[in-house]
Amino acid sequence: MPEQILLQGKILGTEEFLLASSAEGRSGRSAGEDLLAGRSQWITLLCEVLPRALLAELGLARILLGSSGGGQFLLVLPGEARDAAETFLTAAARQVADLSSGYARLIWGVTDNLDDWAVIRRRINDELQGKRNAPLAEPGGTSAFQPFSRTNHSDADAYFAKELGAKVREASRIAWSPENPARVTPGEGKHSWSLSSNLSPDGIMLARHAAPSDDGKTSAPVQTLARRSQGRSIWGVLRGDVDNFGLRLRRVHSIEEHVPLSVLFKQFFAGEMEVLCSMPEFWRKVSIIYSGGDDFAVYGSWDALIALAREVQRLFHRFTEENLKEYPGAEGKTISMAIALAPETYYPLAAVYEEAGRNLDLAKSADKDCIYLLGRILEWRHLSDAAELKDTVTRLIHDFRMSRQFLYQLRSFYRQEAYAGPAIQTQRTWRFQRRFNRILSGTRDREFQKLRTHLISELVGRKSAEVKLRPAGLVALEWARLVTEV
Repeated sequence: MPEQILLQGKILGTEEFLLASSAEGRSGRSAGEDLLAGRSQWITLLCEVLPRALLAELGLARILLGSSGGGQFLLVLPGEARDAAETFLTAAARQVADLSSGYARLIWGVTDNLDDWAVIRRRINDELQGKRNAPLAEPGGTSAFQPFSRTNHSDADAYFAKELGAKVREASRIAWSPENPARVTPGEGKHSWSLSSNLSPDGIMLARHAAPSDDGKTSAPVQTLARRSQGRSIWGVLRGDVDNFGLRLRRVHSIEEHVPLSVLFKQFFAGEMEVLCSMPEFWRKVSIIYSGGDDFAVYGSWDALIALAREVQRLFHRFTEENLKEYPGAEGKTISMAIALAPETYYPLAAVYEEAGRNLDLAKSADKDCIYLLGRILEWRHLSDAAELKDTVTRLIHDFRMSRQFLYQLRSFYRQEAYAGPAIQTQRTWRFQRRFNRILSGTRDREFQKLRTHLISELVGRKSAEVKLRPAGLVALEWARLVTEV
């Protein structure tokens, strides 16, 4: 029996679990919000609590916990603890499947802590991949010849929405008991750990900010968050994900590099998201769904989500410059995000969350280090241009009493750009200038003329001989429309 073993656990199917039946047959604010919050908190806390509970049950030191959170965990165990760890995780895996109605699965891989780290990692990954592809062969899996014992769906949802949900946001401790190895509950149990937004040697770091309701007694529902928006009353979901973070982890040369790097990213998202969302411009407008090892999700007022995305990207850029400067390559040093807006105030939160996920996939497949916003994919440097152009347009409306109709006229340029054929290309420049002069005709005020000239140059580019409308311009026009709409 080897002296040490490495155990890596993962929870699969989290996205499907978060989206499944989130609002079926329910009404009121808890239909999507408390349930989605409770489910995401359960997944987040399970990856923190299970490895700590395993060490506590086996009487092992906390220092053997390598990393945890973000849907996985890594432990270093003595060789003689292998059987006990397998028994512990098998029981937990059964209840994970029960509580999630089979959507989520707990799998793990165990290998000897011998040989080079690349070899060790490959052995663990091979075992995890085998379990991922053959779920019925898992020790805690469902037999193909036996009925699946499933927890009552309404009881499980009550656990997520009522025992977790809002309670976790206010709890000071989270507990675990062996009778329910896959349940975590706020309060006390056989083993418990403190919850904090700060790094603590014995506690669990968790981002859990929620915008308060008008009376301050509960978290604000999406309808309230929509009313707190500037301009049009809309709420939405912001999701972000680090580009090629898995590839960055695969390129480290030892477990001594792997563990600190994983912990560093988890601490950044948990700590910075909690601090940012508590700032005056955000605390009444946004609520955190989760923060993971390399990603996050937030819902709230549409205008606050855009500002929050820009701030997270700025902080992440500074974070990687300071902490990853010794690592070659761009992997793990950029972040992509996406925002999805609810088509109506009472739209289900889970549906908008899913749409934000699709938008994020589009952004990441198109390029890295960009954002999907208002129907367009922009590089981060172009988002600043869109924000400046939006300010120019809103000034024309507010200070010079321009009709909001001119926003729709400006947007029509983009529709014509999309359908312009070769014969139209040669005539585009002078037609654009003529129509633009017609739209923005009127006062000869010097400040107005400066804004008008600036608007034209920003829409078509400063150094372009021909008119080629910039994608940031359409985002700016849509942004201005939402800001100025009551």
